[in-house]
Amino acid sequence: MDIRGENLIGATPVRGSAAPLHAVAAATGERLEPGFPGATLADLDRACALAAAALPAYRDTAPEARAAFLEAIAAGILDIGDDLIVRCMAETGLPRARLEGERARTVGQLRLFAGVVRDGGHLEARIDPAQPERTPLPRPDLRLRMVALGPVAVFGASNFPLAFSVAGGDTAAALAAGCPVIVKAHSAHPGTSELVGRAVQRAVRECGLPEGTFSLLFDSGRDVGQGLVADPRIAAVGFTGSRGGGTALMRIAASRSVPIPVYAEMSSINPVILFPAALDARGEAIGRAFVAALTLGAGQFCTNPGLILAVEGPGLDRFVAGARAALAEAPAATMLTPGIHRAYGAGVAALAGHPAVETLAEGKAGDGLQGRAALFATSAASFLADPHLGEEVFGAASLVVRCRDAGEIAAVVARLEGQLTAALHIAEADHEAARELLPALEAKVGRILVNGFGTGVEVGHAMVHGGPFPATSDGRSTSVGSLAIARFLRPVSYQDLPDALLPDALKQANPLGLVRRIDGVLRA
Repeated sequence: MDIRGENLIGATPVRGSAAPLHAVAAATGERLEPGFPGATLADLDRACALAAAALPAYRDTAPEARAAFLEAIAAGILDIGDDLIVRCMAETGLPRARLEGERARTVGQLRLFAGVVRDGGHLEARIDPAQPERTPLPRPDLRLRMVALGPVAVFGASNFPLAFSVAGGDTAAALAAGCPVIVKAHSAHPGTSELVGRAVQRAVRECGLPEGTFSLLFDSGRDVGQGLVADPRIAAVGFTGSRGGGTALMRIAASRSVPIPVYAEMSSINPVILFPAALDARGEAIGRAFVAALTLGAGQFCTNPGLILAVEGPGLDRFVAGARAALAEAPAATMLTPGIHRAYGAGVAALAGHPAVETLAEGKAGDGLQGRAALFATSAASFLADPHLGEEVFGAASLVVRCRDAGEIAAVVARLEGQLTAALHIAEADHEAARELLPALEAKVGRILVNGFGTGVEVGHAMVHGGPFPATSDGRSTSVGSLAIARFLRPVSYQDLPDALLPDALKQANPLGLVRRIDGVLRA
């Protein structure tokens, strides 16, 4: 396993000279080697200079060349083999099956965006042909395409060390858009990050792209991350993490002389609404399925079901009974980092000690850095009276809100902050009640699902993994699926340019073979 503790600045491995960071074995708390001396501000400046220099050439790479680059990254990740899984297991405590699935997802995302680039639909090519005879004024020839924003800073996430990290969704989308990427590695899994970073670096070299197309930086503090967002050569930011971290980056970006967008995925409790007929028909089964979703990955998913809403009655009682039985058998699970474990313990203790909250059930006790699942309950009146009860507890903890009627459910939904998902458990007899609630949910969440839980996020063309603040910093965007590329593009219009000066996407002969909107009509 070739891990050297080096930053990757363009084509050059660089041993940092700032304070080193060490990964910690999630299961034991033991320090893992090697150390990763952090990048300096001079290293950051070099990475940004290379990215800015790479932009003109990389932005204009032919679609097939850029798609082949994304596929080369995917192949390179697979070529790392079992070393990647073994190191990632040590750094995160996540099981082999989960990480092998996440590796497949990471590779699949890269291949999906390769297809997006080849298709060319993301360019949104539009042509309004000139109408010189139009009166009272002639219409000029107008043509539009989307172009890359510029170099993008990507912050690796703690809970998805592959799929939302060095070559994860943000990186894949930005590279597909034509943007060079500088990744700030997450301190919880630096060895994993270096292994994947070297695969990306190798793909840049083998595909003959500018070296500044990709860089990877480590930092034991905050200077490099903050410096990245503040650097005038950075045009956008992708971030997955805490609300505090995301809003701090948003403030830095907004205070620049030229503000830039920060696409931050931050905080969500993902309400699950249980409707009466569904509870009557299968309340206990829903309770058991809920616990399976709650405890998946020790609850360390941004789509974890952290809030249950239902009307009081025998159906809800059966749900709670099913959940209690399943939780009693749920083992404690290793959490990603000591810090996340501490925060989870504090959040659970706060709920357990709240005068208006009842502890319904707990999972099996653990030791060390393991988290014990927990289920709590409160009334709708108490939930509405205390905003702290609506705060995320990152881990396998959830709160049941007992409502007197559908009106109280609607009142709780109206009070919620923005969310990534909302799940409705319904039977046919619940359809009308669900229909009445849908407009309020559409105003609050990015994805609405039925008879399931939000923990499975399909990577495809119709997926939205986003939502109003604080689920994300910009509820108009998604960080999963092919639409994620739109975050890193902007429109440019060309008026009366000679055909020889137009980009290929807009030339009259259509050399790229794109489907284009001509006079408002899509045409091949």
